[in-house]
Amino acid sequence: NDTISYPDDLPVERRLLDLPEDEKICAETGEPLVRIGEEITRKLARKAEQFFVIEYVRPKYASRKDPDQGILTAALPDSVIARCPADESLLASILTAKYADHLPLYRQAQMLRRSDVHISRQTISKWVLSLGAGLAPLYEAMKARILASGVIFVDESPVSLQSQSKGPCKKAYMWVYAGGGGGDPPYRFFEFRTSRSHAHVEQTLKEYQGVLHSDKYAAYEKLARREEIQWCPCMAHARRKFVEAEGGDPQLRRRILRKIRHLFMLERVAWSRNPEERLRIRREIEKPVLENLKSLVKERILASGLLPKSKFSQALHYFLDLAPHFENYLNHPEARLDNNVAERAIRPLTIGRKNWLFVGSEEGGQAAATILSLIQTCRNLDINPQEYLEDVLRRIMSHPAKQIDELLPDHWLASR
Repeated sequence: NDTISYPDDLPVERRLLDLPEDEKICAETGEPLVRIGEEITRKLARKAEQFFVIEYVRPKYASRKDPDQGILTAALPDSVIARCPADESLLASILTAKYADHLPLYRQAQMLRRSDVHISRQTISKWVLSLGAGLAPLYEAMKARILASGVIFVDESPVSLQSQSKGPCKKAYMWVYAGGGGGDPPYRFFEFRTSRSHAHVEQTLKEYQGVLHSDKYAAYEKLARREEIQWCPCMAHARRKFVEAEGGDPQLRRRILRKIRHLFMLERVAWSRNPEERLRIRREIEKPVLENLKSLVKERILASGLLPKSKFSQALHYFLDLAPHFENYLNHPEARLDNNVAERAIRPLTIGRKNWLFVGSEEGGQAAATILSLIQTCRNLDINPQEYLEDVLRRIMSHPAKQIDELLPDHWLASR
Protein backbone atom coordinates (compact mmCIF):
# COMPACT_ATOMS: atom_id res chain seq x y z
CA ASN A 1 0.00 0.00 0.00
CA ASP A 2 1.09 3.59 -0.58
CA THR A 3 2.10 5.30 2.66
CA ILE A 4 1.91 9.00 3.47
CA SER A 5 2.80 11.04 6.54
CA TYR A 6 1.16 14.11 8.02
CA PRO A 7 1.03 15.96 11.38
CA ASP A 8 -0.70 14.16 14.25
CA ASP A 9 -2.65 17.27 15.25
CA LEU A 10 -4.63 17.69 12.02
CA PRO A 11 -8.35 18.20 12.66
CA VAL A 12 -10.40 15.05 12.18
CA GLU A 13 -13.82 15.00 10.55
CA ARG A 14 -15.70 11.80 11.50
CA ARG A 15 -18.11 10.31 8.99
CA LEU A 16 -20.23 7.40 10.20
CA LEU A 17 -20.90 4.62 7.71
CA ASP A 18 -23.47 2.43 9.53
CA LEU A 19 -25.54 -0.53 8.40
CA PRO A 20 -29.20 0.10 7.52
CA GLU A 21 -31.53 -0.70 10.42
CA ASP A 22 -33.01 -3.75 8.65
CA GLU A 23 -29.50 -5.26 8.36
CA LYS A 24 -28.86 -4.99 12.11
CA ILE A 25 -31.06 -8.07 12.72
CA CYS A 26 -29.64 -11.61 13.06
CA ALA A 27 -30.83 -13.65 10.06
CA GLU A 28 -31.08 -16.85 12.17
CA THR A 29 -32.70 -15.64 15.43
CA GLY A 30 -34.30 -12.35 14.50
CA GLU A 31 -32.57 -10.74 17.50
CA PRO A 32 -30.96 -7.26 17.17
CA LEU A 33 -27.22 -7.38 16.48
CA VAL A 34 -24.94 -6.10 19.26
CA ARG A 35 -22.32 -3.44 18.48
CA ILE A 36 -18.96 -4.87 19.57
CA GLY A 37 -16.62 -2.15 18.30
CA GLU A 38 -15.79 -0.25 15.17
CA GLU A 39 -13.36 -0.28 12.29
CA ILE A 40 -11.64 3.02 11.48
CA THR A 41 -10.13 3.89 8.09
CA ARG A 42 -8.22 7.16 7.85
CA LYS A 43 -7.76 9.16 4.64
CA LEU A 44 -5.97 12.47 4.25
CA ALA A 45 -8.37 15.03 2.76
CA ARG A 46 -8.21 18.64 1.65
CA LYS A 47 -10.74 21.46 1.47
CA ALA A 48 -10.65 24.33 -0.97
CA GLU A 49 -8.51 27.26 0.13
CA GLN A 50 -10.36 29.24 2.76
CA PHE A 51 -10.27 33.01 3.01
CA PHE A 52 -11.43 35.07 5.96
CA VAL A 53 -11.48 38.74 6.91
CA ILE A 54 -9.70 40.20 9.93
CA GLU A 55 -11.54 43.15 11.46
CA TYR A 56 -9.41 45.33 13.69
CA VAL A 57 -11.88 46.98 16.07
CA ARG A 58 -10.39 50.08 17.71
CA PRO A 59 -12.57 51.79 20.29
CA LYS A 60 -12.43 55.59 20.13
CA TYR A 61 -12.12 57.69 23.29
CA ALA A 62 -12.63 61.38 23.99
CA SER A 63 -12.89 63.65 27.02
CA ARG A 64 -16.38 64.90 27.90
CA LYS A 65 -15.05 67.99 29.65
CA ASP A 66 -12.27 68.83 27.19
CA PRO A 67 -13.20 67.68 23.67
CA ASP A 68 -10.32 69.74 22.24
CA GLN A 69 -7.97 66.95 23.34
CA GLY A 70 -9.16 65.01 20.30
CA ILE A 71 -10.04 61.35 19.81
CA LEU A 72 -7.74 58.56 20.96
CA THR A 73 -7.58 55.06 19.44
CA ALA A 74 -5.06 52.24 19.55
CA ALA A 75 -2.55 52.17 16.70
CA LEU A 76 -2.88 49.60 13.94
CA PRO A 77 -0.16 46.92 13.78
CA ASP A 78 2.92 47.89 11.79
CA SER A 79 2.79 46.87 8.15
CA VAL A 80 5.41 46.80 5.40
CA ILE A 81 2.80 48.19 2.98
CA ALA A 82 0.90 51.09 4.50
CA ARG A 83 -2.92 50.81 4.32
CA CYS A 84 -2.67 47.55 2.40
CA PRO A 85 -6.01 45.67 2.34
CA ALA A 86 -4.19 42.31 2.33
CA ASP A 87 -3.04 40.69 5.56
CA GLU A 88 0.54 39.46 5.91
CA SER A 89 -0.72 35.87 5.67
CA LEU A 90 -2.03 36.53 2.14
CA LEU A 91 1.08 38.49 1.13
CA ALA A 92 3.34 35.70 2.38
CA SER A 93 1.36 33.12 0.42
CA ILE A 94 1.72 35.16 -2.79
CA LEU A 95 5.50 35.41 -2.37
CA THR A 96 5.82 31.71 -1.52
CA ALA A 97 3.69 30.66 -4.48
CA LYS A 98 5.82 32.65 -6.92
CA TYR A 99 9.35 32.21 -5.58
CA ALA A 100 9.09 28.74 -4.02
CA ASP A 101 6.41 27.09 -6.20
CA HIS A 102 7.12 29.09 -9.41
CA LEU A 103 3.53 30.29 -9.94
CA PRO A 104 3.44 33.52 -12.00
CA LEU A 105 1.31 36.31 -10.60
CA TYR A 106 -1.25 36.11 -13.42
CA ARG A 107 -1.89 32.45 -12.55
CA GLN A 108 -2.29 33.34 -8.90
CA ALA A 109 -4.83 35.99 -9.84
CA GLN A 110 -6.75 33.35 -11.80
CA MET A 111 -6.64 30.94 -8.86
CA LEU A 112 -7.96 33.65 -6.52
CA ARG A 113 -10.87 34.29 -8.86
CA ARG A 114 -11.93 30.65 -8.48
CA SER A 115 -12.55 31.50 -4.83
CA ASP A 116 -14.42 34.67 -5.89
CA VAL A 117 -11.53 36.84 -4.68
CA HIS A 118 -10.69 39.45 -7.30
CA ILE A 119 -7.25 41.12 -7.16
CA SER A 120 -5.67 42.42 -10.34
CA ARG A 121 -2.22 41.22 -11.38
CA GLN A 122 -1.05 44.85 -11.41
CA THR A 123 -2.04 45.25 -7.77
CA ILE A 124 -0.26 42.05 -6.78
CA SER A 125 2.84 43.20 -8.72
CA LYS A 126 2.90 46.47 -6.77
CA TRP A 127 2.67 44.52 -3.53
CA VAL A 128 5.61 42.33 -4.51
CA LEU A 129 7.76 45.38 -5.31
CA SER A 130 6.87 46.98 -1.97
CA LEU A 131 7.57 43.77 -0.05
CA GLY A 132 10.94 43.42 -1.75
CA ALA A 133 11.85 46.94 -0.63
CA GLY A 134 10.55 46.31 2.89
CA LEU A 135 12.62 43.14 3.28
CA ALA A 136 15.81 44.83 2.01
CA PRO A 137 17.40 45.14 5.50
CA LEU A 138 17.33 41.34 5.85
CA TYR A 139 18.77 41.01 2.35
CA GLU A 140 21.69 43.28 3.20
CA ALA A 141 22.27 41.53 6.52
CA MET A 142 22.46 38.18 4.73
CA LYS A 143 24.93 39.59 2.22
CA ALA A 144 27.17 40.89 5.02
CA ARG A 145 27.20 37.51 6.76
CA ILE A 146 28.06 35.68 3.53
CA LEU A 147 30.95 38.02 2.74
CA ALA A 148 32.31 37.57 6.26
CA SER A 149 32.01 33.77 6.22
CA GLY A 150 35.32 32.92 4.51
CA VAL A 151 33.82 30.28 2.17
CA ILE A 152 31.61 31.25 -0.80
CA PHE A 153 30.10 29.34 -3.71
CA VAL A 154 29.03 31.51 -6.68
CA ASP A 155 27.24 30.96 -9.99
CA GLU A 156 25.17 33.05 -12.39
CA SER A 157 22.36 32.46 -14.84
CA PRO A 158 20.56 34.63 -17.41
CA VAL A 159 17.05 35.99 -16.94
CA SER A 160 14.95 37.97 -19.38
CA LEU A 161 14.29 41.63 -18.59
CA GLN A 162 11.19 43.13 -20.19
CA SER A 163 11.97 46.08 -22.42
CA GLN A 164 10.32 49.35 -21.40
CA SER A 165 10.01 50.37 -25.07
CA LYS A 166 7.81 47.43 -26.14
CA GLY A 167 10.74 45.80 -27.89
CA PRO A 168 12.10 42.28 -27.29
CA CYS A 169 13.26 41.28 -23.84
CA LYS A 170 16.85 42.03 -22.90
CA LYS A 171 19.23 39.55 -21.32
CA ALA A 172 19.96 40.25 -17.66
CA TYR A 173 21.63 38.03 -15.06
CA MET A 174 20.97 36.71 -11.59
CA TRP A 175 23.99 35.79 -9.48
CA VAL A 176 23.73 33.47 -6.50
CA TYR A 177 26.20 33.47 -3.63
CA ALA A 178 25.94 30.57 -1.18
CA GLY A 179 27.71 31.18 2.12
CA GLY A 180 27.33 31.94 5.77
CA GLY A 181 29.65 29.28 7.19
CA GLY A 182 31.11 25.89 6.33
CA GLY A 183 31.14 23.67 3.29
CA ASP A 184 27.35 23.33 3.38
CA PRO A 185 26.41 26.96 4.08
CA PRO A 186 22.94 28.12 5.15
CA TYR A 187 22.40 31.24 3.04
CA ARG A 188 21.40 31.65 -0.60
CA PHE A 189 21.95 35.25 -1.70
CA PHE A 190 20.67 36.31 -5.15
CA GLU A 191 21.83 39.46 -6.90
CA PHE A 192 20.14 40.91 -9.99
CA ARG A 193 22.27 42.61 -12.63
CA THR A 194 21.43 44.00 -16.07
CA SER A 195 24.52 42.43 -17.71
CA ARG A 196 27.23 39.82 -17.14
CA SER A 197 29.95 42.44 -16.75
CA HIS A 198 32.97 41.45 -14.67
CA ALA A 199 32.48 44.65 -12.71
CA HIS A 200 29.38 43.30 -10.98
CA VAL A 201 30.99 40.33 -9.25
CA GLU A 202 34.16 42.36 -8.63
CA GLN A 203 32.07 45.01 -6.88
CA THR A 204 30.25 42.46 -4.72
CA LEU A 205 33.46 40.67 -3.70
CA LYS A 206 35.77 43.70 -3.56
CA GLU A 207 36.45 43.26 0.17
CA TYR A 208 36.01 39.50 0.36
CA GLN A 209 38.77 37.36 1.84
CA GLY A 210 38.65 33.58 1.80
CA VAL A 211 37.80 30.60 -0.37
CA LEU A 212 35.85 31.18 -3.58
CA HIS A 213 34.22 28.31 -5.50
CA SER A 214 33.09 28.91 -9.08
CA ASP A 215 33.27 27.79 -12.68
CA LYS A 216 35.89 29.08 -15.15
CA TYR A 217 34.19 32.39 -15.98
CA ALA A 218 36.88 35.02 -16.62
CA ALA A 219 35.57 37.31 -13.87
CA TYR A 220 36.36 34.66 -11.25
CA GLU A 221 39.78 33.97 -12.80
CA LYS A 222 40.51 37.67 -12.42
CA LEU A 223 39.51 37.58 -8.76
CA ALA A 224 41.79 34.55 -8.26
CA ARG A 225 44.80 36.82 -8.81
CA ARG A 226 44.12 38.57 -5.52
CA GLU A 227 46.17 37.25 -2.60
CA GLU A 228 43.17 37.44 -0.27
CA ILE A 229 41.21 34.89 -2.33
CA GLN A 230 41.87 31.17 -2.62
CA TRP A 231 40.08 30.17 -5.81
CA CYS A 232 38.67 26.63 -5.98
CA PRO A 233 37.50 25.97 -9.54
CA CYS A 234 34.93 23.26 -10.09
CA MET A 235 36.28 19.77 -10.82
CA ALA A 236 32.76 18.69 -11.85
CA HIS A 237 32.98 21.13 -14.79
CA ALA A 238 36.36 19.70 -15.81
CA ARG A 239 34.95 16.18 -15.61
CA ARG A 240 32.01 17.20 -17.81
CA LYS A 241 34.44 18.34 -20.52
CA PHE A 242 36.00 14.87 -20.64
CA VAL A 243 32.60 13.14 -20.59
CA GLU A 244 31.58 15.15 -23.66
CA ALA A 245 34.92 14.51 -25.45
CA GLU A 246 34.11 11.11 -26.92
CA GLY A 247 36.79 11.26 -29.62
CA GLY A 248 40.50 11.79 -29.18
CA ASP A 249 42.32 9.27 -27.00
CA PRO A 250 39.65 6.90 -25.57
CA GLN A 251 42.06 5.01 -23.30
CA LEU A 252 43.49 8.15 -21.70
CA ARG A 253 40.04 9.68 -21.44
CA ARG A 254 38.83 6.64 -19.47
CA ARG A 255 41.90 6.83 -17.18
CA ILE A 256 41.31 10.51 -16.48
CA LEU A 257 37.61 9.96 -15.72
CA ARG A 258 38.46 7.06 -13.37
CA LYS A 259 40.92 9.22 -11.45
CA ILE A 260 38.43 12.09 -11.15
CA ARG A 261 35.82 9.61 -9.93
CA HIS A 262 38.36 8.31 -7.41
CA LEU A 263 38.86 11.86 -6.08
CA PHE A 264 35.12 12.32 -5.57
CA MET A 265 34.87 8.97 -3.79
CA LEU A 266 37.70 9.97 -1.46
CA GLU A 267 35.94 13.29 -0.82
CA ARG A 268 32.79 11.50 0.32
CA VAL A 269 34.92 9.67 2.88
CA ALA A 270 36.72 12.88 3.89
CA TRP A 271 33.46 14.75 4.51
CA SER A 272 32.30 12.02 6.86
CA ARG A 273 35.28 12.78 9.14
CA ASN A 274 36.19 15.76 11.33
CA PRO A 275 38.05 18.72 9.73
CA GLU A 276 41.52 17.59 10.86
CA GLU A 277 41.04 14.08 9.51
CA ARG A 278 39.56 15.52 6.32
CA LEU A 279 42.72 17.53 5.67
CA ARG A 280 44.90 14.49 6.39
CA ILE A 281 42.99 12.37 3.86
CA ARG A 282 43.29 15.09 1.27
CA ARG A 283 47.00 15.73 1.72
CA GLU A 284 48.08 12.11 2.07
CA ILE A 285 45.70 10.29 -0.29
CA GLU A 286 43.99 12.76 -2.63
CA LYS A 287 46.98 14.97 -3.42
CA PRO A 288 48.98 12.15 -5.16
CA VAL A 289 45.89 11.33 -7.28
CA LEU A 290 45.54 14.98 -8.27
CA GLU A 291 49.26 15.27 -9.07
CA ASN A 292 49.07 12.16 -11.23
CA LEU A 293 46.08 13.62 -13.06
CA LYS A 294 47.98 16.82 -13.81
CA SER A 295 50.96 14.81 -15.10
CA LEU A 296 48.77 12.73 -17.41
CA VAL A 297 47.13 15.81 -18.89
CA LYS A 298 50.37 17.75 -19.30
CA GLU A 299 52.20 14.83 -20.94
CA ARG A 300 49.37 14.29 -23.44
CA ILE A 301 49.29 17.97 -24.40
CA LEU A 302 53.07 17.98 -24.97
CA ALA A 303 52.78 14.88 -27.17
CA SER A 304 51.66 15.38 -30.76
CA GLY A 305 48.69 14.10 -32.69
CA LEU A 306 45.75 16.04 -31.21
CA LEU A 307 43.46 18.19 -33.30
CA PRO A 308 43.56 21.64 -31.64
CA LYS A 309 39.82 22.19 -31.92
CA SER A 310 38.74 18.68 -30.86
CA LYS A 311 36.65 18.36 -27.71
CA PHE A 312 39.32 16.14 -26.13
CA SER A 313 42.04 18.71 -26.77
CA GLN A 314 39.82 21.45 -25.35
CA ALA A 315 39.11 19.32 -22.25
CA LEU A 316 42.84 18.79 -21.68
CA HIS A 317 43.65 22.49 -21.97
CA TYR A 318 40.65 23.41 -19.78
CA PHE A 319 42.01 21.12 -17.05
CA LEU A 320 45.61 22.30 -17.41
CA ASP A 321 44.61 25.97 -17.20
CA LEU A 322 42.94 25.27 -13.85
CA ALA A 323 45.53 22.80 -12.54
CA PRO A 324 47.44 25.31 -10.34
CA HIS A 325 44.17 26.20 -8.57
CA PHE A 326 42.67 22.73 -8.13
CA GLU A 327 45.00 21.99 -5.23
CA ASN A 328 43.63 24.92 -3.17
CA TYR A 329 40.84 22.77 -1.76
CA LEU A 330 43.46 20.51 -0.18
CA ASN A 331 44.42 23.22 2.31
CA HIS A 332 41.06 24.34 3.68
CA PRO A 333 38.77 21.92 5.56
CA GLU A 334 35.58 23.68 4.45
CA ALA A 335 36.56 23.97 0.78
CA ARG A 336 35.09 21.56 -1.76
CA LEU A 337 36.28 19.85 -4.92
CA ASP A 338 33.29 21.14 -6.88
CA ASN A 339 30.89 24.07 -7.06
CA ASN A 340 27.74 21.95 -6.80
CA VAL A 341 26.47 23.95 -3.81
CA ALA A 342 26.03 27.01 -6.05
CA GLU A 343 24.72 24.95 -8.96
CA ARG A 344 22.01 23.49 -6.74
CA ALA A 345 21.25 26.96 -5.39
CA ILE A 346 20.71 28.40 -8.88
CA ARG A 347 18.41 25.56 -9.99
CA PRO A 348 15.17 27.03 -8.48
CA LEU A 349 15.80 30.17 -10.53
CA THR A 350 16.13 28.19 -13.75
CA ILE A 351 12.90 26.33 -12.97
CA GLY A 352 11.12 29.55 -12.03
CA ARG A 353 12.03 31.49 -15.17
CA LYS A 354 10.43 28.79 -17.32
CA ASN A 355 7.15 29.73 -15.64
CA TRP A 356 7.27 33.48 -15.05
CA LEU A 357 9.41 34.00 -18.21
CA PHE A 358 10.84 37.45 -17.40
CA VAL A 359 11.18 40.20 -14.81
CA GLY A 360 9.19 43.33 -15.59
CA SER A 361 11.75 45.96 -14.61
CA GLU A 362 15.06 46.49 -12.83
CA GLU A 363 13.08 47.25 -9.68
CA GLY A 364 11.25 43.96 -10.17
CA GLY A 365 14.56 42.15 -10.62
CA GLN A 366 15.84 43.54 -7.34
CA ALA A 367 12.63 42.58 -5.54
CA ALA A 368 12.89 39.08 -7.00
CA ALA A 369 16.51 38.79 -5.80
CA THR A 370 15.56 39.86 -2.26
CA ILE A 371 12.59 37.52 -1.95
CA LEU A 372 14.37 34.59 -3.65
CA SER A 373 17.24 34.99 -1.18
CA LEU A 374 14.98 34.62 1.84
CA ILE A 375 12.71 31.91 0.44
CA GLN A 376 15.48 29.72 -0.97
CA THR A 377 17.45 30.08 2.27
CA CYS A 378 14.32 28.90 4.12
CA ARG A 379 14.02 25.91 1.82
CA ASN A 380 17.69 25.07 2.32
CA LEU A 381 17.16 25.12 6.10
CA ASP A 382 13.90 23.13 5.87
CA ILE A 383 11.85 26.12 7.08
CA ASN A 384 8.29 26.66 5.84
CA PRO A 385 8.74 29.95 3.89
CA GLN A 386 5.06 30.82 4.27
CA GLU A 387 5.32 30.65 8.06
CA TYR A 388 8.62 32.53 8.12
CA LEU A 389 7.53 35.38 5.85
CA GLU A 390 4.18 35.85 7.59
CA ASP A 391 5.92 36.24 10.95
CA VAL A 392 8.75 38.44 9.68
CA LEU A 393 6.44 40.75 7.70
CA ARG A 394 4.49 41.43 10.90
CA ARG A 395 7.64 42.22 12.89
CA ILE A 396 10.26 43.79 10.64
CA MET A 397 8.97 47.39 10.72
CA SER A 398 9.19 47.62 14.52
CA HIS A 399 12.26 45.42 14.95
CA PRO A 400 15.44 47.24 16.13
CA ALA A 401 17.74 47.84 13.17
CA LYS A 402 20.82 46.81 15.16
CA GLN A 403 19.22 43.43 15.87
CA ILE A 404 18.03 42.70 12.33
CA ASP A 405 20.12 39.49 12.25
CA GLU A 406 17.60 37.98 14.69
CA LEU A 407 15.11 37.81 11.80
CA LEU A 408 17.43 35.96 9.41
CA PRO A 409 16.07 32.47 8.69
CA ASP A 410 18.65 30.47 10.69
CA HIS A 411 18.36 32.77 13.74
CA TRP A 412 14.57 32.80 13.41
CA LEU A 413 14.55 29.00 13.39
CA ALA A 414 16.83 28.81 16.45
CA SER A 415 14.56 31.18 18.38
CA ARG A 416 11.53 28.99 17.64
